[in-house]
Formats: sequence, C-alpha cells, structure tokens
Amino acid sequence: MPHTPLSRRSFIEATGALAATLTTTTASAASLQSTPAQLKGLPLPGGARLPATPPRRKRDDSLGIAIIGLGGYALNQIMPRIDQAERMHISALVSGNPDKLRQVGDAYGVPTDARYSYADFDKIAADDRTQAVYVILPTAFHADFTLRAFAAGKHVLCEKPMALSSAECEAMIAASRRANRKLMIAYRCHFEPYNVEAMRLMRDKAVGTIRLIRTEQSYRAGPTTPAQNWRFNRALAGGGPLEDYGLYGLQSALYLSGEMPESISATTFQPKGDPRFTEIFAHVAAQLRFPSGAVAQLATSYDSAGANLSQVRGTDGTLILDPATGYGGQKMRIEGQNARDFTPGDPNTQFAGQLNHFTNAIRDNSPILTPGEMGLRDIRLIEAIYASARTGRTVTVAPDGRMRA
Repeated sequence: MPHTPLSRRSFIEATGALAATLTTTTASAASLQSTPAQLKGLPLPGGARLPATPPRRKRDDSLGIAIIGLGGYALNQIMPRIDQAERMHISALVSGNPDKLRQVGDAYGVPTDARYSYADFDKIAADDRTQAVYVILPTAFHADFTLRAFAAGKHVLCEKPMALSSAECEAMIAASRRANRKLMIAYRCHFEPYNVEAMRLMRDKAVGTIRLIRTEQSYRAGPTTPAQNWRFNRALAGGGPLEDYGLYGLQSALYLSGEMPESISATTFQPKGDPRFTEIFAHVAAQLRFPSGAVAQLATSYDSAGANLSQVRGTDGTLILDPATGYGGQKMRIEGQNARDFTPGDPNTQFAGQLNHFTNAIRDNSPILTPGEMGLRDIRLIEAIYASARTGRTVTVAPDGRMRA
C-alpha cells in the first residue's frame, strides 16, 4: 500500500482539525476505539490524568525533555512516569491545542515561554533548558519533527514505529549523525522485566533449541473511520495493525530468537464495506524463516478477539508470555522439561527504565539499546512483509532487513 505522507506545511495548516485526533493513545490496544465526543474539541483526552501539584525538582544533572504531542499515551503513560526517572524532567511542551498547552503546562509547572505550537517549535533551538525531545505524534510526523529537533540541536527519543518508510528512517539516522545527537526508538519492552528475563532464558536455551515462535497481537476496534481515528488513516499510520500493535510481535520474534530472518511470506486482509478499513488492512499474518531453521509465525489484527501472546517452542519445552507486551499484567511460564512460573519484576518499571536509559546515554555518552538502526531494521522488515503479501511470493531479506533483489 503506497504511502502519501503529509508535508510539514499541510500538517501545520491542519493542526486545528488534527488537535483532537492526536488525543488517541500510542501503542495501547484500548486506544483503538475513539468516540465522536472524544474527537470534538475536548481539551484533554477522556480520562487523562494530571498531577495535583507540579512534579518534584530533580538533581542538577537532570535532563530537560520536551514532550511533542499531548495525546493520551503522553498524558497517561509517559508524563506521569517521568517523575519516576532519576535524571529527567519535563522542560517544554509542544501541541497544536492552546487550551491543552495551558492546562498541561500549568499542571506540570512548565514555564509559559517553554510551551510551543507545532508551527513555532523551531524556536526551541534557543532554549537551553531543553536538551532532548520525545516525539509522540502520529507516525507520519515522526521523521519531520525528528529532523527539526536535530536541526535545533536536541537529542531525540521517538515513539515506535520509527517512521512510515525506510527512506525516512535513513534520513533520521543521517540527521542524528550530522547533529552529533542521540536517536533512540521507544521500544519499551526492552526495559520490561518479563521480556528482559525471556531474552535471557532463550539465550541460555531454557527450552532447548528453538524450533517455532508464535506471536499474536489482536484487538477488535469499535466503530470508527479514518477521519475519526488517525490509526485507521493510511497517510498518518501506514498499513494498519502491523506497524502499531503487531510491531510488538515482530520485535518479540527477533529478540527471543536472537536472529534475523532470511525469508518472509505474508498475507493481508482488507474487508470490503467496513468503514474502519477503507484505507488500512484489518489483519496481517507473516511467517519468518531464520538461518537456524527456526520459524516465527506472526499474526496481528484490528478486528479479532483480543490477544497479546508470545510463545517459543523448543526441543525441551515451551516459553509462554501471555499477556506478553502490555503496560502491565504480564505472566510467564515454561512448560516441559524445566517447567516453572516466573515473576521477574514489576512491568510498570519499563517506562522509567526506558527514560533512564535515554538520559544515561546522553549524560554518560553510553550506547543506546534501541537505536535508530533498530527502528530502520524493523521498518525494512515491515516493507518486506507487505511486499510478500502484495506479490503472493516469499521474499528473501539481508541481515539488515533489506529485501534482496
């Protein structure tokens, strides 16, 4: 499905209409439903939590970060957790909704001269109180605001998926290098205790030699249209559930196997007559074959009963994460030869862990665990999945995710 990303100018001109659309959350299955009332001028997303008093002051080496986009994920998941991060504080806000800027800025104690619109965001270059930005916008705008942030001399933490195309990802990485600033993709599961422990168990061959990985990330969306919910708008979100919910399954297959696929076969489904799916796919399924001989089967949907599963079947047993990649509630066990349950920690620590990692990479000049190159790799694999589905053929891929000729 070809993409037609909106230009910076068209985005700025459309911010009045998009301001409400941007209130849907990022990466949450529950965010896929948006009622018309939530999209018609409410200054804050339904249920948004704001602190009763401004967050505490941080130590002197605390990193000042600007939040770009004040939707539900930013307000309900990220911003409350920033106070839990050891060396980070909110220094600026960026939104197309003046009322939201005022309410959120007052609640978080952000100075009025550190509250920017999308149009005047570039002025942040002169603001030494802010060293980094967190881009939490519809995917179509990740590349543009990342490039603008690097031009302003700021480090960038960017929500997943990294961008709409591998070409945009490459431009973001190149801009990071030119600016000599860090670029990190917000793959929170790399900091979530259950998934971190699952990676260790698979490295230690806790289920023997891996033969099959199965992941499923599904949700049945309520009534909506591309005009009401940006995730169903191809120009803003891409092809559908694969880039959003299904990206967790793709990531799981890679970090649990410890391999990159050498070939991919895939199918997509776009029902006719359903106003939710006039622009995007309802379902995407793919099979990845790894050099070791292991196979991963991925399924993701916006139109089936809810599922959030990662399963690894090996020669000696099976690892099961169910739920696997949510904000909380994870459960993990091994069945078979080394059967046992695991409770490695509180999943809620994943947010502060991600934020601390980003700050430490900047302050200590340490390597980033989820860099732009990882985001680029995943977008290349998504492009390969769509290419296979479009042609009905198996495609081969290189170790960096590029499709082979």
